[in-house]
Amino acid sequence: MASKTPVGFIGLGNMGTPMAKNLLRNGYPVIATDVFPESRKELQDLGAQVFDTPAEVAEKADRILTMLPSSPNVIEVYTGANGILKKVKKGTLLIDSSTIDPAVSREMAVAAEKTGAVFMDAPVSGGVGAASLAKLTFMVGGVKEEYQAAQELLTCMGANVVYCGPVGTGQAAKICNNMLLAIGMIGTAETMNLGIRLGLDPKLLAQILNMSSGRCWSSDSYNPVPGVMEGVPSGNNYQGGFGTTLMAKDLGLAQSTATNTKTPVPLGSLAHQIYRVMCARGYANKDFSSVFQFLREEEGHLPSVESRALPRGSMCM
Repeated sequence: MASKTPVGFIGLGNMGTPMAKNLLRNGYPVIATDVFPESRKELQDLGAQVFDTPAEVAEKADRILTMLPSSPNVIEVYTGANGILKKVKKGTLLIDSSTIDPAVSREMAVAAEKTGAVFMDAPVSGGVGAASLAKLTFMVGGVKEEYQAAQELLTCMGANVVYCGPVGTGQAAKICNNMLLAIGMIGTAETMNLGIRLGLDPKLLAQILNMSSGRCWSSDSYNPVPGVMEGVPSGNNYQGGFGTTLMAKDLGLAQSTATNTKTPVPLGSLAHQIYRVMCARGYANKDFSSVFQFLREEEGHLPSVESRALPRGSMCM
């Protein structure tokens, strides 16, 4: 039981709550907080201790996980007036599973080091379903000597824990993954919509795709067409899952890093614009697979490929 010392957990949203629950199931006492009291109460009812601020959590635990929506949230939770670093104990292991700018992860690592704590970034892939089933994939960046200590906790919540390199490389891997996920989801939604318009049964089309070269995670595990699969957001009016706002945020991170590294990402750029428009058109709180519904409702409003094409003989500058 020596290893089962209390673990702090900050950020009890759609992903954080099931992750914290899996720590409890594995025998770890959890000390938690969240800005929303109702989220704290759910975990408290399961046996966790809850407090009002991250600083209070830092006083009680020497291993702390954070799961927060964005870079500003992470900066506030770690360095704010009631942040972790105000009360953190020397030697504390800090693991951030938020998806944020890699530069912010590096900033937090420097700030943590000044207090004698160790910061690692460990964003996740898999969504709410995988979080509930402890089948997440963690992409870990940080000091390699601390990886084993982080791995002990992360394996309680995930099926795959991968060391990527120094602080920030976990975020880099996650941003790349989510850009591909967005592109793949839009492609699946377009393909399914076209097939339906051509008279194909959507379940049959999905079956064909999933035994053919077009198969991808968005088609075989998270199909965006209502009625094709059970247990996915498209079968529940696109509720739950990974929100469109969060996908737009992650694509924005990809765009920023692509600009900074002068990397061409034309499909990633278009995906970012599509998800930003979706947020403005009432899809912000729906799962990102609602891009299928968006395409169905926006027919006639989106420019065609032909209208976007360059004139013959023209060159991009």
